[in-house]
Amino acid sequence: MTTYSKSQKILAATTDFDLQDVNLTNCDREPIHIPNLIQPHGVLLAVSATEYKILQVSLNTLDILGREPQSLLNQSLSELLGEKQVWAIKGCLAEDFEQINPLSVNLTGEGKELTFKAIVHSYEDIVLVELEPSQSNKEVNFFDFYKLVKSPITRIQNTFTLEELCNTIATEVRQITGFDRVMVYRFDREGAGQVIAEAARQDLEPFLGLHYPATDIPKQAKHLYTLNFLRLIPDATYEPVGLIPQFNPLTQKPLDLSMSVLRSVSPLHTEYLANMGVAASMSISLLKNKRLWGLIACHHNTPKQVSYETRTVCELLGQVVSFELANKEDNQDLDYRMKLKSIQSKFVETISQAEELKAGLTQNPAHLLDLVGATGVALSFGAETTLIGKTPDERAIQAMLPWLETQFDEEVVYETNSLAQVYPAAEANNEVASGLLALLISRVQKTFIIWFRPEVIQTVDWGGNPHKPSDIDEQGNLRLLPRKSFAKWQETVRCKSLPWKSCEVEAALELRSSIVSIILRKADELAQVNKELTRSNVELDSFAYIASHDLKEPLRGIYNYSSFLIEDYGQTLDSEGVDKLNTLMRLTHRMEDLINSLLHYSRLGRSELQVQPVDLNQLVAGVLDVLKVSKRDKQVRFDIPRPLPTVSCDRTQVSELFTNLISNGIKYNQKSEKIIEIGYLDPQHNPTIMKTLESLNKLELPTVFYVRDNGIGIREKHLESIFRIFKRLHGQNKYGGGTGAGLTIAKKIVERHGGEIWVESVYREGSTFYFTLQ
Repeated sequence: MTTYSKSQKILAATTDFDLQDVNLTNCDREPIHIPNLIQPHGVLLAVSATEYKILQVSLNTLDILGREPQSLLNQSLSELLGEKQVWAIKGCLAEDFEQINPLSVNLTGEGKELTFKAIVHSYEDIVLVELEPSQSNKEVNFFDFYKLVKSPITRIQNTFTLEELCNTIATEVRQITGFDRVMVYRFDREGAGQVIAEAARQDLEPFLGLHYPATDIPKQAKHLYTLNFLRLIPDATYEPVGLIPQFNPLTQKPLDLSMSVLRSVSPLHTEYLANMGVAASMSISLLKNKRLWGLIACHHNTPKQVSYETRTVCELLGQVVSFELANKEDNQDLDYRMKLKSIQSKFVETISQAEELKAGLTQNPAHLLDLVGATGVALSFGAETTLIGKTPDERAIQAMLPWLETQFDEEVVYETNSLAQVYPAAEANNEVASGLLALLISRVQKTFIIWFRPEVIQTVDWGGNPHKPSDIDEQGNLRLLPRKSFAKWQETVRCKSLPWKSCEVEAALELRSSIVSIILRKADELAQVNKELTRSNVELDSFAYIASHDLKEPLRGIYNYSSFLIEDYGQTLDSEGVDKLNTLMRLTHRMEDLINSLLHYSRLGRSELQVQPVDLNQLVAGVLDVLKVSKRDKQVRFDIPRPLPTVSCDRTQVSELFTNLISNGIKYNQKSEKIIEIGYLDPQHNPTIMKTLESLNKLELPTVFYVRDNGIGIREKHLESIFRIFKRLHGQNKYGGGTGAGLTIAKKIVERHGGEIWVESVYREGSTFYFTLQ
């Protein structure tokens, strides 16, 4: 059977926690804030905040107060303490009682005066009153307290480096309290700790530099250290004292002892201390930016009581050190920070002058790496990746990107010095990428800057073997025993890089802010240019419309008068004169066609789109019916491989779009059987189309329509110019003539629908016009 200590049995009896679930890997779930147990060096009273009636008491009241626990239940607190002292407690609660604790309380028991220190706090409708026997009848006034803290605070403030600060506080706390050993214990990002300063008796084995696994101090214990800044265990061999009744009558739940100074600690912790040979301990929280940075850990080899006044001094010194931590850590890297600032200012200047972000980032690769102390960097712009320095190959980085995207929540930076631990596939690239610092520039554009650091093989000195948290007994059952050995134990750690410093992470974040500022500034400049272009286009549109409209009248006059001359004077003119008049009429007719095309093109930009759902099967069928009636060439085959979709568009304009593309396919075709294919593609199944859409910066994948012919094709050198207005690649009368505006109008229609149009062609084999409508 599994064996449990007496304290563990009490824990099971007074909470709903199953001991079968308790071990050193899942003890994060142990409800240590509601043990229903206290340490025996004081008494706890739970009182209703309205009537001040005693609801719960600890079972040691007879030993300390001379009163049976049962006799105190449901009694008024004033019957125990007196009306005056209860009013003092109420006064504490009406003000900031943390500034007034402890209160001096006097009781008469067994014919003698008893003096206690009362610590008061409340939560919900419950007031907790904790009474500790006073170790001195002398009241400590402000001046006494000032003398105790003045010198230590001065010495703390005179330190310059983090090492000096930690060594000073360890020395000062040991001098004030008399503990055998005082250590400053710092947590890393994973929750493991290291002793970074120590003041101890000379005959004790030093713990300085030793590491301790995260499991030594569970998560919920770390959380309590952020609420209650000091925890004292005067005698680690104590037998915990229970409360009656087990559940608070107001809440019907175990009493929350998170803020209690007497709260009993986990039985695992007392066994842990016993295995270390520690008989008394005190811990003082060190917080940085409201997060637990570390602890001042005090150990004594024999039981040791510490007065509340001394504890208060130590707690205050701990808070002073907490305020100093940020400055000291900044001083520690001051020269390096200045170097990073210098690199950043030069780098930002380079980026701001570059035409494109990528060009700016890659112009000085050494600065980009030095900015965060990296040996390699990958710049990811959508599907395109640029590698600088020592990095995994492009395929490995592309494979990692989907995972990396999920690591950004509300943050825009992600860093780890053990990439293989969070992304196992990275283990193959440990030599160049054990550490990763990633900066999210744009989630939509999928733009990242990813820095890498190589593996640094380290030897870590642990305070005992961190990988042996529990034992199995002879029957194969779990034995809940903390680590027994705390002798120095060395481990070689692989797959880790040097950790990223906070100043390096800050440099990356500042780089992103600078990039965003530059992009916004350029966007403003571009918006201003677009505004000017829009105004110019409107003016050109208006000019083209007016000019075209006004030119038609004189052209019509020229045409008509030329016609009259032929009719009235055709007999008197020689053949050369008649030919010249016919040429004049033909040119004016062509000029009118050009003006009509220009007018139509202008109207396309001025008219509002009438967007509605349109079945392209019906639309294309209508276009083909008209073309079959109007075209003399009957040797045309129209293929539609699969039914076309319904899209939202302007029916009239898209009908003209298909008419122009299909007409061109028929017109510029010398084959005996002309074939026109009309269809659409799914981009994700077509790599070539995908690449084209990416080059066009299409973030979403639209439907791509096409019109394919087996005509004369287009030479590659003309592919860019065919969409220019009035651009013809052939003689005026060849292939049925025309103004050369058809493809320009088609392009305008597509662009008005927010799409793109492009062509692929093989000369003398045919052309395919692709377009999107969004």
